Amino acid sequence: MRVNRQRLMTEIEKMASFTDAPPPAVTRVLYTPTDIAARAYLKSLCMEAGLKVREDALGNLFARWEGAEEGLGGVGTGSHIDAIPFAGAYDGVVGVLGGLEAIRSLKESGFTPRRPIELLMFTSEEPTCFGVGCLGSRALSGAWNAEQLAKLRDAEGKSLDEARAESGFSGPLESVRLPEGYYSAFVELHIEQGPLLEREDIPIGLVTAIAAPASLRVCLSGQGGHAGAVLMPDRRDALLAGAEIALEVERAASSSGALDTVGTTGIFNVHPGAINSIPSRVELGIDIRDVDGERRDRVVAQVIGAIQAICERRGIGYEIDTLNADPPALSGEAVLAALEASAQELGLAYKRMASRAYHDSLFMARICPTAMLFIPCKNGWSHRPDEYAAPEHIEQGVRVLARTLARLAG
Repeated sequence: MRVNRQRLMTEIEKMASFTDAPPPAVTRVLYTPTDIAARAYLKSLCMEAGLKVREDALGNLFARWEGAEEGLGGVGTGSHIDAIPFAGAYDGVVGVLGGLEAIRSLKESGFTPRRPIELLMFTSEEPTCFGVGCLGSRALSGAWNAEQLAKLRDAEGKSLDEARAESGFSGPLESVRLPEGYYSAFVELHIEQGPLLEREDIPIGLVTAIAAPASLRVCLSGQGGHAGAVLMPDRRDALLAGAEIALEVERAASSSGALDTVGTTGIFNVHPGAINSIPSRVELGIDIRDVDGERRDRVVAQVIGAIQAICERRGIGYEIDTLNADPPALSGEAVLAALEASAQELGLAYKRMASRAYHDSLFMARICPTAMLFIPCKNGWSHRPDEYAAPEHIEQGVRVLARTLARLAG
């Protein structure tokens, strides 16, 4: 079995050319003309490989290699190709095009799968358009139903139904959920998006658990006024309350007792945003995640309690909305064992590790045994234009993936 590294790297480079930002940055947001063009390119590659291609009502793309026996659940692999503004060329794409190359290498070697092997490109893993991540996999797994999906609006107020229809995706949202037993296993290849594999000079990471975030939107209302005329004892500054809250997020996550707990205040919108005006309104976006759901939820409760105390002390009104609080996922032991055996056969060092980033596999784990395969990325950088994974590491990941798919489907 041979992986065609040059073919794969050429395709990754070509995929990076579908961007709304100047290279090397990649901006590829859901349902934009650039996203649609990138999808068309991927479909052409899948059809050239002799795979049967279909898309569902959300735009999740499936490319299937039928198995020798009918009626068996398939083995899936894949990731996403959408990219946040000014991101890089490898996040998600390595798992999609690397998954395709793994299938091609198996076909070209003469392997015949007993179960179907299917490449899956998930719609909108990134939350850029509708403010919620893993949109396609949420729907595929049944984590979100059609009613929840129909309520989504983008920043311009356009509904998900309107956006998908404009991009040529039709059909009832109820049809997106996969039937029971559709997959017997799922494996996702991905860059680590962290520094551990590179730092330890280990080429392969086997993901044992995926952390999941709880996301909060906090709206604070104080009292505006002239920066010179309102004396300090009389102020109700919403920004200062927000600053205290952001520090409390850091403090609560840091004191959980585990390195796996992380907290981020990633949104801090201030109104009116003038240097000589006291901030009257602030919106915070808070992300708290962990591989241990109970520990994460304790930190969330601690932060909510701090918000209440800070706002009462400062005379600030507040509203707290929980946008999502998805449970973490544990990997399927049979899939991990297949990955481990494949790495050993190839003589590649590996380590078991947690994924602290969010991935579609979090939701696929709800419907079938699932695991992820990490490869190193330079300096652990991701979601930035200088994101990079070395060709030899990508090839090693694809070789492990191909052998794993063969084990699970054979």
